[in-house]
Amino acid sequence: MAIDPRIQLGATGMRAGEQAREIDQGLRTYMLRVYNYMATALAVSGIVAIFSSQSTELMSAIYGTPLQWVVMLAPLGLVFFLSARLNKMSASAAQTTFWVFSALMGLSLSYIFLVYTPVSIVRVFFITAGTFGAMSLYGYTTKRDLTGMGNFLMMGLFGIIIASVVNIFMQSSAMQFAISVIGVLVFVGLTAYDTQKIRKNYLASDGSEAMSKKAIMGALMLYLDFINLFLMLLHLFGNRE
Repeated sequence: MAIDPRIQLGATGMRAGEQAREIDQGLRTYMLRVYNYMATALAVSGIVAIFSSQSTELMSAIYGTPLQWVVMLAPLGLVFFLSARLNKMSASAAQTTFWVFSALMGLSLSYIFLVYTPVSIVRVFFITAGTFGAMSLYGYTTKRDLTGMGNFLMMGLFGIIIASVVNIFMQSSAMQFAISVIGVLVFVGLTAYDTQKIRKNYLASDGSEAMSKKAIMGALMLYLDFINLFLMLLHLFGNRE
């Protein structure tokens, strides 16, 4: 007995619809996991930064001594370590490294409470959160391929790094202002680009262990975008003590 082609087509369409809904639900769960990791890391960094800044002995031991370079460079070292070793690490080890990184990052950010007023720090934080949220939502929902923009932004990022290193020795307020303005534009764009990249990475089929590590790396990318955007805006709009 022949089966009506229309019935076969309808069944195929139903299966395709179910698969699409499963992918969409899985993607939302995955992105929520990424954002939860990121938000928790920000909370850890904030708590460590606040409590560290309240210790006069700790601040005196770090800033104004060579130890400040260790504190500043340790989080960067962990970023490189996590990026290079992620595929060989277990998900639990990667997660532990991520939490250690966020704590060290909080210690390196403690200086902002000595330089800027608490009110301006809170104000800039909420400005950053609103800007980050809007651009991340854009990156998640847009149909436009942001790959080309991402390559351009990465060149801008390298330019900012080089200019920042040069300005350590020049101590030019005009150069710092230019770096901050360009930095805001770069990290606003990177937020959208990285969100889209994280979304695309989910669509590649992997096991649960690999997906866990992908979520951690995605959270690290967005965390760095948020922190750097926050610091650039703080340079522009923060009120100094």
